[in-house]
Amino acid sequence: MPDKEVILTPDGFKRLSEEIEYLSSVKREEISERIKDAREFGDISENSEYNEAKNEQAKLEMRISNLEHKLRNARVLEGSEIRSDTVGIGSKVKLKEIKRGETFQYILVGSAEADPGNSRLSNESPVGKAIMDHKAGEIVKVVTPRGSYRYKIVSIKKA
Repeated sequence: MPDKEVILTPDGFKRLSEEIEYLSSVKREEISERIKDAREFGDISENSEYNEAKNEQAKLEMRISNLEHKLRNARVLEGSEIRSDTVGIGSKVKLKEIKRGETFQYILVGSAEADPGNSRLSNESPVGKAIMDHKAGEIVKVVTPRGSYRYKIVSIKKA
């Protein structure tokens, strides 16, 4: 089965690359030092500091491996692929929730760089799926685990 293509914005590709660099250099060195220091405590079979550092090392290596896999399977969107006439990955979208009148602004991104807390919404999320390929002025219905909502797409810009 082929690997799933990972769609990234240029900014997302840069951030993932920088994270790999940081984890591969700074973080690896920190954990290596912790393991070295823990070995000096003596018997490693009953050394909780050593075991904890080795577990952290395994998690770090898994994270690095996952990020490298994402970058190997990445397709970085070019500026011309980012639309402003309809919602797509790389679009900055302003939405208005019809019932309460609240407005929200999101940048639609691929799932690999989604960060809802920082208004980076995955194209695979309920809201992301619902607004994809729609135009400004349209009203879309979004079904989420918390219920159904209707949003008006107020504006679309390139992020």
